[in-house]
Amino acid sequence: MRKLLVPVSIHSRPAQLCSAVTEAIAIYHREQSVQIHLLSVQTPVSQHVAEFFGSAELRQIHREAAREELAPLAAELRKANVPFLTHIEIGRTAETIVRFATEIRCDRIIMGRAPQASVAERLFGTLASEVRNLLGNAESCRVIGS
Repeated sequence: MRKLLVPVSIHSRPAQLCSAVTEAIAIYHREQSVQIHLLSVQTPVSQHVAEFFGSAELRQIHREAAREELAPLAAELRKANVPFLTHIEIGRTAETIVRFATEIRCDRIIMGRAPQASVAERLFGTLASEVRNLLGNAESCRVIGS
């Protein structure tokens, strides 16, 4: 079974997410032997901030933030009758996406298409380009999106 990964992070823009879910739905309806994975990448808190919370409390905060991020995507997939799995990971965004995609043996990572690149993206590159660079020549996993 082929696996599609749709990652969400603090860097995701609504238009990109909408584009990514639309693309995932289209691929599912075209291929049907596809498993869709939604991934929320949560930013780790600094050591200073972590001192004020217990580990269980921090996990709960990350879970709630992930649920909020994934809710609109999950709703669109449910509305289209497309099954999916959700995951939460904590770490640096691009590295975490690549590590997770490698772990689940993902075929495609759908980042979505941004209508227009921001100034920072034009200067430093997009998250999708960083993920592509980290994947290197891994032909087993392709990045779709800007």
